[in-house]
Amino acid sequence: MRALLPFAALVLLTACSQNAEAPASEESTAAPAPAPAPRPEMTEEQRAAVLASLPAPYNEGDLENGRRVFARCRSCHTLAEGGGNLTGPHLWGVFGRPAGSVEGFRYSEAVQNAGFTWDAEHLDGWLAAPREFLPGNRMAFAGVPDEADRRDLIAYLKVETGYAPE
Repeated sequence: MRALLPFAALVLLTACSQNAEAPASEESTAAPAPAPAPRPEMTEEQRAAVLASLPAPYNEGDLENGRRVFARCRSCHTLAEGGGNLTGPHLWGVFGRPAGSVEGFRYSEAVQNAGFTWDAEHLDGWLAAPREFLPGNRMAFAGVPDEADRRDLIAYLKVETGYAPE
């Protein structure tokens, strides 16, 4: 019996290596769909062109100030295409998206039942005073009281979250 053990091990190893090298059936060779390639970083000229295409008053926004104001939001929200949810939902594609609709994010009932689509005007009201704009939401953020800061932040978000003017 002991003499058979090395032979059995050799047969198993040979079989395993043959399976590893043997071509798989068509069904098992189908690779999962690749994740979409991340959007290349925009140049300053491209950002300026998107900014110029925005409706007033956002076309006059200060993107650098908007970036600085967004620093208050960064711990809870991501901007990148394919970015994940954090404490708050990702913001890629926020403009034109129904409130409370990011898959996989657990919204308060207030946001789930808000019944509007995010646009600059709704976002401006939300950013000014989230608790007053939509009572019952769970966002723990006092708001951005300065109108120019909100304008710059909204312009920045439009440029950085895939907004496409109509």
